[in-house]
Formats: sequence, structure tokens, C-alpha cells
Amino acid sequence: MSEYDDTFAANSSSVDLRGFDDDFQSAEAPSHDEVPDGKYQARIDAVRLDRSRKGDPMIKWDLIVIAGPQTNRHIFKNSVITPAALPFVKGDLKTLGLELAKFSDLGHRLDELLDVTLEVTKRTRGEYTNVYFNRRFQVPHSDVPPPTPEGTPF
Repeated sequence: MSEYDDTFAANSSSVDLRGFDDDFQSAEAPSHDEVPDGKYQARIDAVRLDRSRKGDPMIKWDLIVIAGPQTNRHIFKNSVITPAALPFVKGDLKTLGLELAKFSDLGHRLDELLDVTLEVTKRTRGEYTNVYFNRRFQVPHSDVPPPTPEGTPF
């Protein structure tokens, strides 16, 4: 038996949640539905290199909507890197203002893409969703809402 076996033992009698009853009734559970198709102003919150299920290298993008009714919702994009897709990946990087002398330098320059603001279009056809980087734009720093994880009350 480990020293942690009783960590989650039932001890609910000492926890009084009655003070939360009114707030619980009016609280809405966060939606985990995808952002609907459309154009959005977004900020790059995270970007990293990874591998697809087939083993191809890819860029994983996490964008946060910064304006409109979907503010603070996430849009995700995976850019698989293959010879056929390379022109599209290069186009996305150019749209974001990242010029590379060698593509192999990308991993060391991903941080330069963080907090870049851009207009994106999200389009779903059947079971496939595409996210297009339309254009980069500058937002005065005070106009960008601070990043807050969805559903975090503080």
C-alpha cells in the first residue's frame, strides 16, 4: 500500500458548499464547441513543431480570437510539412512576417511568431476544417485582451 492511497478518501462532511448554491444555479458551463466558420481577428498564443500521425513534420498553431462574440476562444491549425504543402507553409510564414534564409531555422525562430495578430478565415467542408492566414495587422497593445484560459474564474 502506498502512502497516497487515502488521498481522495471520502471526507465530504467537512466541506460546506452551500455558499455557492446561488452562483452555481446561474453559472454557465463553458462551451467546448468549435468556433463557427468565419473571419476572425486572432493572436498566436502558441506555436510548436511536432509530427503528424504519419510521421511528417508539422507546425501546430494555437490562436486566440481577440475580437467579436468568440473573443478568448481558441482556433487550432496544423500545417503538415510535405513537399506539396511547402508553398502554403512558406506563404503562411510570409503573411506573418517571418522570412527565413533556411527552412531548417524555423524551430529556433518560432518565438518570433508569438503574440502576432492576424486575420484568419476558418472554413469547414465535410469533416475537414481549414484555417487560412489572411493578413497580419498591428493592434495597439492595450486593445488586445489579456490571455485567459477558458473557464478559469481568476
